[in-house]
Amino acid sequence: MKEVIIYTDGACSGNPGAGGWGTILVYKGKEKEMSGGSAETTNNRMELTAVIEGLKALKEPCSVTVVTDSQYVANGINLGWAKGWKENNWRKKDKKPALNPELWDELLTLIDKHEVTIEWVRGHDGHPENERCDRMAVAESQKYL
Repeated sequence: MKEVIIYTDGACSGNPGAGGWGTILVYKGKEKEMSGGSAETTNNRMELTAVIEGLKALKEPCSVTVVTDSQYVANGINLGWAKGWKENNWRKKDKKPALNPELWDELLTLIDKHEVTIEWVRGHDGHPENERCDRMAVAESQKYL
């Protein structure tokens, strides 16, 4: 199974507001950058989209390490929140609706196709790939201002 690292970040100017996402895929030392954005979105939606787009770019099942500065994404997967919300008809333990169910559902489906590990890193802390993803995400968000 191919081993891939996916670095991701999302950004939003206002929350909600103009947003962007950036992703770097690394396989055998080769990198592919991807980015995009939306005129009206939230930071969490952009964080999720960055991971989704990275996984969608893979052409076959891979062993993937996703590196994100989003605790929302990391905890949603690593602590099983998203699976629990899905099993609960997209409701949280407090019975309130889970946010972004369509994105979480897409992410869970993609994760099932691969062996995925989510690794959280502190944002804006000098991590080179995270900083690059942040610059891409911010640049994308600026297109909508």
